[in-house]
Amino acid sequence: MSHEPLPPEVLELLQRMFDLARSGDAGEMAAWFDRGVPLNLTNEKGDTLLMLAAYNGQPEVVELLLKRGADAGRANDRGQTPLQAAAFKGDAGMVRRMLDLGVDVNGAGPDGRTPLMLAAMFDRLDILDLLLERGADGQARDAAGFSALDAARQMGAERAAARLTELGLAE
Repeated sequence: MSHEPLPPEVLELLQRMFDLARSGDAGEMAAWFDRGVPLNLTNEKGDTLLMLAAYNGQPEVVELLLKRGADAGRANDRGQTPLQAAAFKGDAGMVRRMLDLGVDVNGAGPDGRTPLMLAAMFDRLDILDLLLERGADGQARDAAGFSALDAARQMGAERAAARLTELGLAE
């Protein structure tokens, strides 16, 4: 089946939406959504607008997208979800805001890796504690059978490993 290439103005609009997600212009984005632009657009890497906004620390855009129903569990081509991206970046404020807006604290990518596992891997104690306070499953295992504690140990994240052990989340 052959497809006609998208007109240049459509390609420009799509690129503009990804730029707005990164730069945080929620007002202009809302206007485009009101005109029918889909919330769950993805770029060539599978990143959604929500992923880009979360990764780039754009709370107003994240709130706009989540309140309008963007898919917070949609993983990119690397298997990362928007909440995992915020945890990876070490943005505790973004993690808190996303959780406040109803994002699943245990939402995992296709590999079963949870945001808690990422926080543990990168020794992000503030995010690790926040996720646990919000009900993260400290005993969850990824597709390879590894826990958050295993992830911390594998990455040499000593503070996270100590905290998880102290909380009784050891094997």
